[in-house]
Amino acid sequence: MKKLAVNTIGRWPVLLFSCLFLLAQYACKKDNDGAAPVITHVRNYAASPDDSLVQAVIPGQWIVLVGRNLENAVAVTFNGVSASIKSQMFSDTSAVVQVPAVIPFPSVPADKLNVIQFITTNGTANFTFNIVAPPPAITSISNENAQEGDSVFVYGTNFFFVEKLSFAGVQVDKFKATDDGTSIGFIQPHIPGPGNVIVATKSGADTTVYNVQDLATGMLCDFDQVNTFSWGANIENNSADFPGNHGAYAVLKNDVLPGGEGSWWGSQRSINTNDVQWLPVERLSDPVEDYAVKFEINAPNDWNGTSLYVVRNYDMALLARYEPWLQTDGTAKAYSTKGWRTVTIPFTEFRTNSGKGTSPASLTELLGSTAHSPINIQTANFAATPTPTGFYAAIDNIRVVKIK
Repeated sequence: MKKLAVNTIGRWPVLLFSCLFLLAQYACKKDNDGAAPVITHVRNYAASPDDSLVQAVIPGQWIVLVGRNLENAVAVTFNGVSASIKSQMFSDTSAVVQVPAVIPFPSVPADKLNVIQFITTNGTANFTFNIVAPPPAITSISNENAQEGDSVFVYGTNFFFVEKLSFAGVQVDKFKATDDGTSIGFIQPHIPGPGNVIVATKSGADTTVYNVQDLATGMLCDFDQVNTFSWGANIENNSADFPGNHGAYAVLKNDVLPGGEGSWWGSQRSINTNDVQWLPVERLSDPVEDYAVKFEINAPNDWNGTSLYVVRNYDMALLARYEPWLQTDGTAKAYSTKGWRTVTIPFTEFRTNSGKGTSPASLTELLGSTAHSPINIQTANFAATPTPTGFYAAIDNIRVVKIK
């Protein structure tokens, strides 16, 4: 009994030390709970060994902010632009976050440039870090075959700190880029012939695979020198409604269409050519995504609801829709071109199920073994309700172009 009492008394120092240690840990945690955030470095968000430290980040990049007291975040900004945050991706020592996809670099205030700001309920951390604009990327041209003196826009991403713009081999000295870096506008100078488009910035350069001011390469029907038109639309060349044209063009027209109206063979409802060579047969092994149908369109009036679509040889099995009035959220809004504009329909947009299904797996599936057949541009109302407006537009320079 005496021995047991001695052993019990001997344990008290150990128990006392354990309690003091736990109290100290609790106190430390309470202190951390009220501490301001601290960022120490930035890692790439990837599995090891690619989760290395980075020296700079670009818009859209996923990264890991490493530090302490990073829980309870209420906002994270890059160059003053807020990032989307998800609390489940944050811990006390790390935070997974995506750099905002669009940062208007030219308009960023000097005191926010190259600053990551991390705000929690307990304070704010300002971490100086290189946030750089990526190289530019050209996605489209408003009018690839504009006339001298016309307004032209080059669309894309990361058009920040533009140092050079070349259009069809001609350097453009006067231009204006938007603050969000998505377009560059200019007045077209005299263009002597075809050439590509180059946009160069402090971060790099991008060049189109295709040429602009090119009315020969891949041309299927221009209603003039390459006139394969068979039937359907009216052919005109001097209407006051479509100024800035290159010779003759086809005019499509329909009134308000009832729900489900698909009589494309009606008056002025389609453009149908004779057999044309979409691509050389030797190119049929190329990837489907390398090519697109292009044409210029001029729709001067409000256009809403009528679907313009492209098929091959009257075959509706693979159909590509052009519906510029349809918004990304599925709503409709009246659209007009305000002059001639270039339409680009990648071959991957030819789909089953009235243009809403799957893309062709090969060029042969889309174009057949010879790639030689008519091209048809037609109109319909695929909706169950009447179109809000009629449709009136001119189309010219139908061609197939390599885009990659």
